[in-house]
Amino acid sequence: MNASSTFFKAAVGLGLGCLTLTSALSLSGFRSVDEPAISKSNLEANYKVDTVATGLEMPWASALLPDGSLLVTERVGKLRLVKNGVLDPQEITGLPEILYKGQGGLLDINLHPDFNKNGWIYISYSSPKKDGEAGDEGGANTALLRAKLKGHELVEIQHLYKAFPNVKANVHFGGRIVFDKKGYVFLSLGERGQKEKAQSLDADQGKIIRIHEDGKVPTDNPFVKTKGADPAIWTYGHRNPQGLFFNQKSGVLWEHEHGPQGGDELNIIEKGKNYGWPVITYGIDYDNSIISEDSVKAGMEQPIIFWKPSIAPCGMTLVDNPKFKDWNGNILVGSLKFMYLQHLTLKGNKVVKREIIFDKIGRVRDVRQGHDGNIYVVLENSGKIVRISPKS
Repeated sequence: MNASSTFFKAAVGLGLGCLTLTSALSLSGFRSVDEPAISKSNLEANYKVDTVATGLEMPWASALLPDGSLLVTERVGKLRLVKNGVLDPQEITGLPEILYKGQGGLLDINLHPDFNKNGWIYISYSSPKKDGEAGDEGGANTALLRAKLKGHELVEIQHLYKAFPNVKANVHFGGRIVFDKKGYVFLSLGERGQKEKAQSLDADQGKIIRIHEDGKVPTDNPFVKTKGADPAIWTYGHRNPQGLFFNQKSGVLWEHEHGPQGGDELNIIEKGKNYGWPVITYGIDYDNSIISEDSVKAGMEQPIIFWKPSIAPCGMTLVDNPKFKDWNGNILVGSLKFMYLQHLTLKGNKVVKREIIFDKIGRVRDVRQGHDGNIYVVLENSGKIVRISPKS
């Protein structure tokens, strides 16, 4: 089946009847989105799940420290420490003002790749509007800081970036933080419920940004010389990116984002590209209305795969350890909606198989591999963090 007929069938399957056969045939230059079926699997049979933290309030992300302790963000605005499986009752102080409302709050946390040498911890959060900032009164937007940990206090705090304008809506903050191997930091930004802004380079909504580790804007970013654009923007046309990781071996940056009803996407992120939201989508709105008649358009990227129905993907990691022999080299994605993990088998940069594992584990907010090689999963509804490791 050629690409144009594949897209026509996909459009019909989504009820997008306005994509005519004529317009579908005009898309012959596009590659098709190959959608392997989702099946349940017993791939988890060789692995065990151990609870390593309980009693957390809306946990959002975790970072494994060199001594085996966990730093955990709680969306309600608290940073916590877990030692030897016990939640330290003393909160970590030094956080800035955080707007905890709707989907906003204290979000992602990640350690600098050379944390053992420099001690830098990177944190994203929803920052309320301050005097003189652009945007709505009472609004907020996603911000990024770095700091060091001294006892139970953040010190040497540096504010690296804040998305503008401030927006009053309380949805779609994005907030994922990753590092590449060249000294750059990537931060995902949701479109804050104002979907049209995802296509505007003069607003930070619906973007992925790239900055230096100290917050400076790289001179080779794609829109540095574009009048009115935020020079930190790396890509645009995103909805609410909730998964991000950088494959250190291949140099590929992977992202997934929430669609509306259907149309969650897994993407490979490349410099300066437009990922289409809301001009193209494989989903429909929550009231069943059509957001766009198109799922394909020239100059806009197609996802590697999309999910229909939506699984509300959240958290993602590439398994890179031979002790996970059934998973090594593949992607694990969490599902908030269906409360499981998906195992995505890769062949190069193509997903050739999708399988449900650890069904009903809980609302998965974060999935990542620690420096010990084990997989750490943050479960929002139960306030737990669990560790997945081989049984023997």
